[in-house]
Amino acid sequence: MSAPIIDIDENLRLLGTAHVATASVEAVKSNIEEWNPDIVAVELCKSRHDALTQDRRLDKEGLLKVIKEGKAPMVLLQSLLAAEQRKLGIDEGQQPGAELLAAVEAAKEFGLEVALIDRDIQTTLRRAWNKMRLKEKFGLLWALMAEDDSDEELQLEEMLADKDLLTSLMEELREVSPGAGEVLIDERDEYIARKISEVRSKGKVLAVLGAGHLDGVSKFLNKGIQSDDERIADLSVVPKGGRLLKTISYAIPVALLGLLGWFAYNGDLASIKENGIYWFAGNFIGAALFCMIAGGHPISVTVAALASPITSLNPALAAGWFAGYAQMKVKEPTGEDLTEFLKLDSAKLFWTNRAGRILLVTALTNLGSMAGAWISMALIASGL
Repeated sequence: MSAPIIDIDENLRLLGTAHVATASVEAVKSNIEEWNPDIVAVELCKSRHDALTQDRRLDKEGLLKVIKEGKAPMVLLQSLLAAEQRKLGIDEGQQPGAELLAAVEAAKEFGLEVALIDRDIQTTLRRAWNKMRLKEKFGLLWALMAEDDSDEELQLEEMLADKDLLTSLMEELREVSPGAGEVLIDERDEYIARKISEVRSKGKVLAVLGAGHLDGVSKFLNKGIQSDDERIADLSVVPKGGRLLKTISYAIPVALLGLLGWFAYNGDLASIKENGIYWFAGNFIGAALFCMIAGGHPISVTVAALASPITSLNPALAAGWFAGYAQMKVKEPTGEDLTEFLKLDSAKLFWTNRAGRILLVTALTNLGSMAGAWISMALIASGL
């Protein structure tokens, strides 16, 4: 069995791999030995390269930083995508990216230059998240978390023999979320192709890519795409959050406080009490319910419920931060939890891994708090 290969010309070869597969690791080594390239370009960014070569793991300090910086959804999305790879049956005991690490190690063994040609993973995930509509975000998370009830198993040989199979799997992602598909597939294909073009002048290049990217990258290269610093910079920018969502997050507390002030000015204490109940009840229920869905400890659920009415009045704060921190304190993850978190082979196992559950509590509580605030304001507005 051989991995799919596309020769763009005599000095540029694209080698497709099934991430995590042992056969892909062997294919990388054999191509370096037999094809004798000058440069080995790998589908890695610096952060992923450092994580693989330095065997970095999540630790408690890093987990707390993720909570404080509001990166829980990004880490969860990255973990869900990695779990999806394993759920396809292509995990043979190798860690994700093992074949890319093999390419780096083999290149160094032969004294070859290594070129990292992928966009930073956090930039990619943030661009994808920002381009997705709220419906798409829920749809993607639901699709990734859902168990596959099919008894059909995808064989590794079939995947490596037919790169279009992996391409079709990536296209399914585009159907679930067009916004995420554009960033995770189309933008990365262009970015990788431009980075390959950037190093072509240095000699014979073997580019090691996920098989699902072969068609897209080869089309760009066959069209003669060139390295373009300005375009690379555009693709590397993390867009700011949607203005509409930010406007709403600030408008809600301003409108609520203004309305309550108006009632107070007119001495309408009954309206203050009624609308205050709407606000507190909506936030209480929304944050607590989503925290419970995430499997939060009763203390975390209580913290979520109490924090939400307050944090919803301050866009700089988030109820999930407090709930996640509480979850971390009452159900502190063990060293094994932290080590194994990014190796989980099913998204549903996040509920049984303490580190994963902390991130779920953080992310889902924030969603619940936001939903509760919107519902509360809708109820208040309907009573005016």
